[in-house]
Amino acid sequence: MYKGLKITVIIPCLNEEEGIRLVLQDIPDFVDETIVVDNNSTDRTGDVALSMGAKVIHEKMPGYGKAYKRGFAEATGDVIITLDGDHSYPVSGISYLLEAFLHLQVDFLNASRFPVRDPRAMSFKHKIGNLILSAATSILFLRWVSDSQSGMWVFKRSILSKIKLESDGMAFSEEIKVEAIKHPDLTFGEISILYSSREGETKLNPWRDGINNLLFLIRKRFS
Repeated sequence: MYKGLKITVIIPCLNEEEGIRLVLQDIPDFVDETIVVDNNSTDRTGDVALSMGAKVIHEKMPGYGKAYKRGFAEATGDVIITLDGDHSYPVSGISYLLEAFLHLQVDFLNASRFPVRDPRAMSFKHKIGNLILSAATSILFLRWVSDSQSGMWVFKRSILSKIKLESDGMAFSEEIKVEAIKHPDLTFGEISILYSSREGETKLNPWRDGINNLLFLIRKRFS
């Protein structure tokens, strides 16, 4: 519990055996529930997570969004915190994010990776792609978002009944932010975090995923 709130951490994973151990060993003691969604890993991701006390859920249907939807369905906390299993997001900063979340009194808090302080954490190509997608999100939905692709968020679990999440893929990350922004009864905030270089191989295809995410934003805005 954190100040009377039950906290759930959700971590979607695909072959993150190298990083998930580092992530889980840094989870604060006040976190009540840690859910690792194993999205068809072919390494020991699930076994490592289970051995370290996480609740492991196996989602056979591939997709970043698909894994998150499964994790959300299993979560029981009042507040959900998300991050990746590659140890690139600051697990030790969860209390900092929760304090910001409570202080700002928002329903959804996005953890922005910008400005990127660690030069090894994000390639120039990925920086440009992220900035383009964030600019497109901001223009299309009339709300400044510095990092529409961040995978670390803090939000009230109760908002899940108020938003509509359709994407099963990488566009899920931008979609959940857009849904929080455009809902008249929800409040959105953003705060900068320290983003680090990942453990293991990246799963992103920058050109394919970038174009697909941009097209998804356009469809979301005009559909």
